[in-house]
Amino acid sequence: MRYSASATLYGYGGRLTVVFALSFLLLWWVPLSWFERPATATPLQQAELDALTVVVQVPVYNEDPAALRACLLSVLDQTRLPQRVRVLDDGSQDPQEAVRDDFLTRAAALGVDARWQRTANRGKRHAQMTSLTGDDSDIVATLDSDSVLDREALREGLKPFADPRTTSVAGLVAVLNTRRNWLTGLTALLYLPFTRGFRSAQSVLGRVMINSGTLALYRGEVLRRYARAYPNETFRGRPMQMNDDSLMTLYGLLHGRTVHQPSCVAYTLVPDTLGQYRRQQMRWMRGTFIRTLWWFRYAPSVLSPVFWMPLAELVQLAVATLAPPLLLADPTSRAHAAQLLLSTVLVGVGLNWLLALRLLALRRYDEPLRLHLLMVLLSPLAGLWRTLVVRPMHLYALLTFWRVDSWGTRDHDVEVALAPGA
Repeated sequence: MRYSASATLYGYGGRLTVVFALSFLLLWWVPLSWFERPATATPLQQAELDALTVVVQVPVYNEDPAALRACLLSVLDQTRLPQRVRVLDDGSQDPQEAVRDDFLTRAAALGVDARWQRTANRGKRHAQMTSLTGDDSDIVATLDSDSVLDREALREGLKPFADPRTTSVAGLVAVLNTRRNWLTGLTALLYLPFTRGFRSAQSVLGRVMINSGTLALYRGEVLRRYARAYPNETFRGRPMQMNDDSLMTLYGLLHGRTVHQPSCVAYTLVPDTLGQYRRQQMRWMRGTFIRTLWWFRYAPSVLSPVFWMPLAELVQLAVATLAPPLLLADPTSRAHAAQLLLSTVLVGVGLNWLLALRLLALRRYDEPLRLHLLMVLLSPLAGLWRTLVVRPMHLYALLTFWRVDSWGTRDHDVEVALAPGA
């Protein structure tokens, strides 16, 4: 079969080239993420960091006792202990008295000022601000109650603050229950493009836009400045209790650099049932879309990363959704559907393998290397899941973003429990 140059340029080849070129342009963060390096500190800077007063906040609501105990013990096992720890029980059904008493006893023996306060259920933001009231700590570390810290997490998380421009530091999120079942293993792979890709690239620019509640650190003066506004955010006239971490990060963005510290590691439990996974994803997706409107509003200019990065994400979603039907609507492209599908699969597989290599950058003693190598090998399955499951969920979330009444992940029961012996 003979092809003319014009047919290649304006037919199947030209359209596919345009789609791939635009797709790769929107994946700007993939190569940039590899330039991320952990922040370090000179001996003089380290001495100044050691002198900072650090408070760790741990809001608790219906947490698994084993997971909560592991979380709190990991805080007390830090090579750089915080001066203060504030546990805020937001009206859980189980007051966790045994966990509380053991934690307070251990903290007192270490000289850590630890307090456990139980309040009526009014949401995570109210619990956090209750802790912040009257506190003058230099650094506020927020920690989810199902997170377990690496022993060096706080020491490493403080190092970026050696730069006085830094207002917020995101910790590296790793999955704690990877081997629980196929869904948790898949989630560990699905986390990589954001935690070790997009967030790492944003950190190179000093513009991380969403910290994870798993572990994040902030300058206390920045959070105190918004102590009254933070718990009172509304959307469409209703209290907005979710997406709190991105709002705190936005406060940091307004006053300086927000970065990611890949050597500051926290392990978190992820949903191990499809129902939990769906509720969590819908909450995150709806909240992030609403926060996008805030980013557009407060971006210094259209040239600011705060403006064009979320815009690029929306364009990427639109391209990924609209390109296939538009290409197949053209008779010439439809005639070459097999080649188009093969090209797309090859590019997708290569990209997923490239992203999954970041999994090998974190050495874990609780997981064998062979498991990580297997996960890298199977990473294209995560790309398939992202295409067939996550993308439709994302589109549905955008079309129903106003449903703030359905954002809650849990109601009364423990969401994810820590497996015995974990």
